[in-house]
Amino acid sequence: MRKGLLDILKGRFLVSGDAPKNWMFLLFASFLAALMISSSHNADRKVLEIAELNEEVRKLKSEFFEARSSVQQLKLESTLREVVAEKGLVPSENPPQKIKVKSAE
Repeated sequence: MRKGLLDILKGRFLVSGDAPKNWMFLLFASFLAALMISSSHNADRKVLEIAELNEEVRKLKSEFFEARSSVQQLKLESTLREVVAEKGLVPSENPPQKIKVKSAE
């Protein structure tokens, strides 16, 4: 067992008679390791991109709710009265009346 361990530490398995088989395995293992590292980096990049997009969605939702509340504020009767009062229009003193049309048969 000690001899096998020393052979591995000295790297004799890389220069022995069946070394091409060992080299091919090492190249294959290195390729898989590089592929795994690349995949991990791509996944991390996607996670960061998703986090940025979620933050942007949160900000846009906040802007939407703020704009919607300001529009609702502008649609209130009291706000409209103030705006039209500046232009010289005042509410009518007589309430509106419903006109009924009778069909001539």
